[in-house]
Amino acid sequence: MKKIYTKLLLIFSLLLFACQVVAQSRFDQIQVKFEILKADNPGLDNIAELSINGSTLTEVIRGLANTNNLNISIDQNLDMQIVNNFANVTVAEILLFLIKRYDLDVNFTGNIMHFSKYNLPVVEIPEVKEKELLIKYKNSGDELFLDLDNDDLTKVVRKITEVSGKNVVLAPEVVNRKVSVYIKNVTFKNALEKFAFANSMVLTETEDDFFLLSEPGKKSSYIDEVTIKKLGAQDEKFERNKTEGLYLKLNGVDDIEISAEDIAIDEIVKSVASELKINYHLLANLQGKKSLSLKSSTFDNLLMSLFESTLYTFSKSNGVYLIGERKAEGLRKTIVFQLQNRSIEDIVSYIPSMLTKDVELKEFVDLNSLVVSGSVPQTEELIRFLEKIDQVVPMVAIEVIIVDYRRNRSVTTGITAGLGTEPSETTNGQILPDANFYFSSSSLNNLLGNINKGSTINLGKVTPNFYVSIKALETDGVLKVRSTPKLATLNGHEANLKIGNTEYYVNEQSIFQGSLSPQTQNNRTYVAVNADLSVRIKPFVSGNDQITLDITVEQSDFTERITENAPPGQVTRSFTSMLRVKDNEIVLLGGLEEKSTNNSGSGLPLISRIPLIKWIFGNRTKGKASSQLNIFIKPTVIY
Repeated sequence: MKKIYTKLLLIFSLLLFACQVVAQSRFDQIQVKFEILKADNPGLDNIAELSINGSTLTEVIRGLANTNNLNISIDQNLDMQIVNNFANVTVAEILLFLIKRYDLDVNFTGNIMHFSKYNLPVVEIPEVKEKELLIKYKNSGDELFLDLDNDDLTKVVRKITEVSGKNVVLAPEVVNRKVSVYIKNVTFKNALEKFAFANSMVLTETEDDFFLLSEPGKKSSYIDEVTIKKLGAQDEKFERNKTEGLYLKLNGVDDIEISAEDIAIDEIVKSVASELKINYHLLANLQGKKSLSLKSSTFDNLLMSLFESTLYTFSKSNGVYLIGERKAEGLRKTIVFQLQNRSIEDIVSYIPSMLTKDVELKEFVDLNSLVVSGSVPQTEELIRFLEKIDQVVPMVAIEVIIVDYRRNRSVTTGITAGLGTEPSETTNGQILPDANFYFSSSSLNNLLGNINKGSTINLGKVTPNFYVSIKALETDGVLKVRSTPKLATLNGHEANLKIGNTEYYVNEQSIFQGSLSPQTQNNRTYVAVNADLSVRIKPFVSGNDQITLDITVEQSDFTERITENAPPGQVTRSFTSMLRVKDNEIVLLGGLEEKSTNNSGSGLPLISRIPLIKWIFGNRTKGKASSQLNIFIKPTVIY
């Protein structure tokens, strides 16, 4: 490693020296170029005196160019401020000084000089490769090949282990050694022995198939530790098959192999605990038998398997296992579990009954917590379930845009004539926007008189109570009702919107009291009738930003009353839909369309049916109306 650092340092020094040589050569070339340009640019030889304090480099070079008739282009990035004083020096000397002082570069194009920031050329540092160790291993003949020359022992041992698959370790005192040897096609162990001898080391093969390299004359503690551990493992291993139907193989507390066929629980617990020297305390006599087969099991897992579906459980306190009935003191557990993302309200109803058996639950609303008390296994199982359902419940914001489009058109025309109850002496009416004109008897008589003067036919006069009314009216209307309510609800909960109108009608009742002289009592009450637009939406958020919407829409409107005091008529439109949309998508629900037409008239019998003439001898009303309800729904998931 030191050689590598030395080579890198040497390379860096050479590069630094090369950069200095290149820089000096670059300045010399610029100076020579200035000398050549002086023939066509005498301003470079002008004597200048400058005192600069806080001006930018660009401004200084531009000032020299303007005052000495030089063609200079300057990079706008040269905005550093300078402070200098020049006296009795040429312009070329000032420019060369600025180039050296501020590390500038000059490109020459004819008599034009372009000044810019100098960028060092990129020099690639050659990659220094580590020496490849010549170590090979033939698995067929268990032969090792070594060709080493002052190589690092740690890397050599690592490479030997990699190519052979056999573990070779170093004693601490030989870790930093350099080794050299040449061995060809010798068996692995023999090669290591010769390698150790050639480099003043000792090779030792341990009982766990490790090869240890150490200094001669020093006893390594590694061999003793390996031996002790191996002997200890052999002492711990215990096999028992004395009780018929019970087989135990104990390799430690965390490695138990057991096979039991209809053996008393009490005997299994005592046998395993006694052999593994585990401290335990029985709080009750363990009744019942078990059949099980476990491999590589821990003592805790063994107890859980034994006590499953029984009245018994266990807990561990200060290294002692307490074993007894689930309701026994010391084996119960009380936990206050606080929900982080859900409300405690009604949470108990979602817990399966099997988890709440023999477990006491209390809601602690003030802390949004649940008090759980019961045996340790049941309590822990219940807490694990609560942790799984204590998730963030998404909230769905719903924008509802309601557009109710209504259009109607009607035409009313006709002439009405008759006898009034009182003489009418004035003619009046309205011409615009609708024609509704009333002719009195005097106006009609004047009209008839004028006709009689120019005609041989005498039409006579009308009576004073006679009148004529001419009416012509056309109406056209468009009504758009739009509302944009916004709703929000939790996932799986309904959001309801209701917009309504209320009208009243009179309900009269007559009550007769008495038989000889009956008296009538009239009761009048006002009864309310509602016409509503109601929207009910129930969202369900699923994966991939999908939202399922259960939607019910109902709209009711009032129609005309039969009589003045009769209840208003009603028309109802409704639909139910279930659909799926993506988050922030808009869905259109609508097309609830209602159309109505009206074509009625009145007039003289038979005559009112004749085309064209019917408009003079009768009244006609023709109308058409349509309405359409559209609802736009946009759900947005909020966590």
